[in-house]
Parts: sequence; C-alpha cells; structure tokens
Amino acid sequence: MTERNLKARIQQGVFILDGAMGTQLFARGVEPGRCNDWLDVEQPDVVLDVHRAYLDAGVDAIITNTFGANRYALGRHGFADKAFEINEAGAQVARKAAGEGRYVLGDIGPTGDFLEPLGMLKPDQVREAFVEQVKGLVEGGVDGLIIETMTAMEEMEVAIAAAKSAGNGLPVLASMSFDKGGAGFRTMMGVDAATAVAKMIALRVDAVGFNCGTATLDEYVELAKLYVTAAKGKVQIFAEPNAGKPELVDGQAVYKVTPDEFAAACRKILDAGIHILGGCCGSTPDHIHAVAEHLKQ
Repeated sequence: MTERNLKARIQQGVFILDGAMGTQLFARGVEPGRCNDWLDVEQPDVVLDVHRAYLDAGVDAIITNTFGANRYALGRHGFADKAFEINEAGAQVARKAAGEGRYVLGDIGPTGDFLEPLGMLKPDQVREAFVEQVKGLVEGGVDGLIIETMTAMEEMEVAIAAAKSAGNGLPVLASMSFDKGGAGFRTMMGVDAATAVAKMIALRVDAVGFNCGTATLDEYVELAKLYVTAAKGKVQIFAEPNAGKPELVDGQAVYKVTPDEFAAACRKILDAGIHILGGCCGSTPDHIHAVAEHLKQ
C-alpha cells in the first residue's frame, strides 16, 4: 500500500509540477502532427526520458503524457478504441520514472469539440469518454488527476464528474485557460476567472488552477491574484503559466522567456498566495529547475 498522500501534500509548502511535454518530445525527434499520446505505448522510453528530465529538475510531481487521450481527441489519429490502453500505459511510464518517492498526476485535456447545443457532443457520451480515461489512469497507478486547459464550463463539469465517479477517491485538480482582453481575463468560451473558481469550488475539487492561454508573465501574476481573491481560502490553487507570450518567428511560435525570468514570475505568484506551481507551453526542464531552486530555498 502506497504511503503517498497527494491530498495532504498539496496543503504543505511549495509543490512543483513539471512543464511542457509536447515540445520536449519534438526535441527528442518526435514529428509534429503525430499522436503524442500513442508514444506511451509505441515509444515509452522517449516519454520516460522527458519525465526523468523534469524529475532531475527538482519537481515534486510529473504529469502523464495523456493530455489528448480521450476517445474524441484520439479519434482524430485513428486511436479512439485505444483510450484505456494509452492512459494505463501513460500512467505506468510516469510511475516508472517517478518511483515511489514522487507523485504522478493523470492528465485529462478537453475533447476539442463542443457539447450540445453549440456542438454535437452529448454530455453523457463525453462523461463516458472521460470515465474511460480516468479508469486507465487509475489502473496505471496515478496519485491524482489533473484536468487542464478547459475553456467551457460545461465540459469542465462533465470531466470533474467523471474524475469523481471513477477516480477511486484520488484528489482532483482542475484548471482553465484564460486570455486577457477588453473584458479582462476570460476563457475562449467567455468564462471569467471568478466564475470559473466559484463553480470549480462548488464541484468540490481539491485544487483550482489556470494554465496555458496567451498571457504575458505579468498578466499571469495578475491572474494569480484574481484567483486568490476569488477562492477566499476555500481551496488550494495551482498555476501553470506558459513561458510568457510567444512570438512568431519564421511562422513558428517561439518562447523567449529565460528560466530566471520565469522563476521570478513564479516567485510573484507564490507571494500572491499560490504554492503549487509548474509550467505549460514553452517551459522546459531548465525553466522548472530555476523555479524549484528559487522557490524552495
């Protein structure tokens, strides 16, 4: 029986999550456009190498390579019927890397489609897809579940319900993705930060967070303060900012924020009252190492 208690650990002091997965896979020769999640089955050693790089950087938890491993997202690559297998394999690869001393979070991302009435997806079918994913992650040995990059509250609600029903009581962390415009911080589907936090708290998750989006580092710090105000101390908060706002160079999104700049922004987020921190797009093991060094001194 494992002695790891993620629910208790995230209440205690700085807790460092890992950074981007996709760009690290590309750096190891994986071709853009292929199904990264299938690598958990087909080339697990490549995924294992990414996990180990983040563990060497000083993280407390790594996140499985299963962001797009629901049957709808997998269906775009012809792997819809492999969802359980991929999630179980992804969890097993991460567990092998983390060993017994550090934590593994099972990653759940959006379907990429819309629920009715905006789209064709029915809530019960989406819930079934997320349950399938959760069961694979649990079977593979995760310590908790992290729902990331959601923009629609309806899909978030379905994902949380699935995690709660099939997650064997494991802690659930839930995160939405925001951009800043004239109306302040809102998701692509128009959800503001205060509403997102209130609804996620009402759904009884163990931590609420934000990740991805198109914000600058200063805007992520601003968003962190909004989250802390909205949460009113009722729940833990986590932040996974991108490595700043990308710049378009020769048609490619390039993140120019240095590890020290990223760590300095994370220090401000910590000072705002958020002690669970990691990175999203553009972040590397070097960025996360800088965060671990700056925040755990």
